[in-house]
Amino acid sequence: MTSRAGPSSSSSRSPAKAAAPSSPMGGGGGVTAKSTSDPVLRNALRYTISAREYALLHKYVISRSRMLKRRAPTVDTVQKIMDGGPGPSPPGGRGRAQSSSAAKGKEKEKSSNEGGGGSSGGVAAAASAAMRGADDYNARAIRHSIRVFVATGALMKLWGIVQSRLMGNKQDPASSNKKRQPLHKSPTLRLSLSLSTILLMYRLLFRFFTRLRAHLLDPTAVPFRKRNPKTTSTLTSPYAPAVGASLAGLALGVYPSQQLRVSVAVYTLFRALEFGWNCAEDNGMVWGWEKGISGKPDRRRARPWWWGSWMLQPLAFGQLLHAVVFDRDCFPKTYGDFIFKHSTSYLPTKPEDFPSSLRWPGTYEIVDSLAQMAKLNWPAFISPTLFPGKEDTLPSSLSAIGPLTSGAHPLINSLSCATLHPADPSCTRTFLTFWLHSFPPVTRFLLLLYSAMLLPRFKSLYHFPLSTLHRLVSSALRMSTFVTGSIATAWSSICFFQTWFPRTFLPTQRFFLGGFLAGFWALMERRKGRGVFLYSARVSVDSLWKVGVKRRWWRAMKGGDVWVFVLALMLTGVVYERDARAVKEGSWRKGISWVRGEGFKDWAVEEEEEEEDVEEGELKED
Repeated sequence: MTSRAGPSSSSSRSPAKAAAPSSPMGGGGGVTAKSTSDPVLRNALRYTISAREYALLHKYVISRSRMLKRRAPTVDTVQKIMDGGPGPSPPGGRGRAQSSSAAKGKEKEKSSNEGGGGSSGGVAAAASAAMRGADDYNARAIRHSIRVFVATGALMKLWGIVQSRLMGNKQDPASSNKKRQPLHKSPTLRLSLSLSTILLMYRLLFRFFTRLRAHLLDPTAVPFRKRNPKTTSTLTSPYAPAVGASLAGLALGVYPSQQLRVSVAVYTLFRALEFGWNCAEDNGMVWGWEKGISGKPDRRRARPWWWGSWMLQPLAFGQLLHAVVFDRDCFPKTYGDFIFKHSTSYLPTKPEDFPSSLRWPGTYEIVDSLAQMAKLNWPAFISPTLFPGKEDTLPSSLSAIGPLTSGAHPLINSLSCATLHPADPSCTRTFLTFWLHSFPPVTRFLLLLYSAMLLPRFKSLYHFPLSTLHRLVSSALRMSTFVTGSIATAWSSICFFQTWFPRTFLPTQRFFLGGFLAGFWALMERRKGRGVFLYSARVSVDSLWKVGVKRRWWRAMKGGDVWVFVLALMLTGVVYERDARAVKEGSWRKGISWVRGEGFKDWAVEEEEEEEDVEEGELKED
């Protein structure tokens, strides 16, 4: 694919005419000198709404009300107010594919200049043609960043209301008595300001480096290129605009250093690495090429059937199980709550006849006791039932689980079994009981979740009910098998290792080994569970980084998550410039194009269609 960057062309943008005829959608009233010369009104309109959007608003809302129609300006008036002459073209316009279809090339350039994602759909042709030159690149960039600012603030406020009223997350009374937080320190304001600034700076930097590259490639810049060959090779690279625009990610530092900022950086990094992997795989850099009849490589080798994102699960689960036992402050609480909620067979609840005056160990106390057992090299279990007069049957550091082990079955001979399933001496029976107790509720939960996710695709359920329901039920069953099997394996491995391993053999590392084995249940959902696998991997990387900082394996860099975000933006931009089809999702390709100021369009698909048209035309000519 050829480079996106190149000199922008403004010849296709027809400037608005000074005396345009009144729009068929507009009301009465002419263009007054005051309305066209007032800079406040002109800038307020340009940075709030585009002429095309105002035409739609006028057609469907303003023109239906006599009062609004009489007081609001007409479409031509707004176009005249906003039109300061043809503005600069956006940096892309893509213009990448060499197509023989002139009409399609003009349509691409016009849509890029508009910076929008579709036709106005019913706007008069004359008014629409005049509006194409009424909106410049800077106005669109500022207008879109303002909308991101407002939308982010509204969503954050809405999320706060949902948390407080529907989820029951009440505000802490101690924090409510404190002095109200200043506005400039509000997380909502700073998040909105951060995201809107990233969008604005990315577009401005992308256009700046695109224009700079175009000027350096111009024949008049030959003396500069000869004097500065290294600088020229850097700035004229087709990836220079994407790399330079990624510096806009530094605006993420406007948001305070909280978990949300780290999660955004990690998520963006994973997506960028995924795009980079797709690009390398699509270009034969991973699996190589197969030789054809002529002896030359003609097609890529197929990916092995066993390769996939499921391979991340053993490593992720091993790290997470080790972290929840030894470094719970570095473990995501929501992730742990879900696991502990569905682990009742291995976390005994308080019996009904247990004396209320005595204290029953909680979930986290049991987990802490497992960590203490590992540090003590897994001491042997001495049953108080068989040896009632023996003192010190339990180490003092494990006194919290005394109510569990005091009534444990006499046939149990390992301390972990007496803690996790004190009433049943058989580990196998406990494993099967866990499946019977946990599999049905997990399946019901996933069925409800997948059914809710099916609502946007209601048409497929209407037209193909049996196949759609079959996919729904099979996906829920496979995912519930993966979840239940992973949790059961992680818990049962603790008892298994203490029974069969020597006491001093990997006393603490066996938790990682147990989680590693539990991760192989991902094979059950290796085709459809990619989103879950990547989520677990992101959570594990975040947890591992915090554990490393806590244990001083590496030093935390101030603002390191911001630089990770910048590198992720850089890699995403370079991959999109190299091969946009490496971004497999069409919605993501449209989003990247919109962020770059090239319109909300999937240019990769349109370029493929143009290439097919060119090939068909060449075949017809032959």
